[in-house]
Amino acid sequence: MSQYKYYFKKPKTQITKDILTWLAVGGVVAIAATSPYFIVNILKSFRGGNRYNRKDLHNTFYRLRQEGYLVITVKNHQIFIELTEKGKKRAWRFQINDLKIGKPKRWDGKWRIVMFDVAHVHRMKREALRGLLKRLEFYQLQKSVWIYPYHCKDEIDLLRSFFGFTHDELRLIVAEDIGASAHVRKVFHI
Repeated sequence: MSQYKYYFKKPKTQITKDILTWLAVGGVVAIAATSPYFIVNILKSFRGGNRYNRKDLHNTFYRLRQEGYLVITVKNHQIFIELTEKGKKRAWRFQINDLKIGKPKRWDGKWRIVMFDVAHVHRMKREALRGLLKRLEFYQLQKSVWIYPYHCKDEIDLLRSFFGFTHDELRLIVAEDIGASAHVRKVFHI
């Protein structure tokens, strides 16, 4: 067995994504300030044993701090790491780009109807939402009415938060009957 450690050479954008996602999921992280390599050790354990190049990780962490994506404070021999509002927005972008909806083996017979009514001044957000719904394989029933056969509340809540829509602007309705559904059932192979 070799005595050398091998590190995954990940692109810096992937390391940035991992750090921001980790902090977004974990909220404020408090760490005992005992090791100068605390963040390296934590990220190694978080990623399930994957190893980062220490220099790339340090540089990415430092850059995120310098660019205002995260804040580090020390209090009572603990280091607190948290995302700034700017960091949260960037982490959300990563989550949105990776967003997928799980499909169960059996359909529960309910339709998820997404309706939105977004003001014309926010048309860029509206078009981005339409694009995301298409990518997530929703079916456009009408201009601002999209349908999906599987549970997607969490994903719609994430989109609502990301775009800053209210519940009146972006609404999710669960229905058992949508009228003539043979065509839509065919689209979703159910």
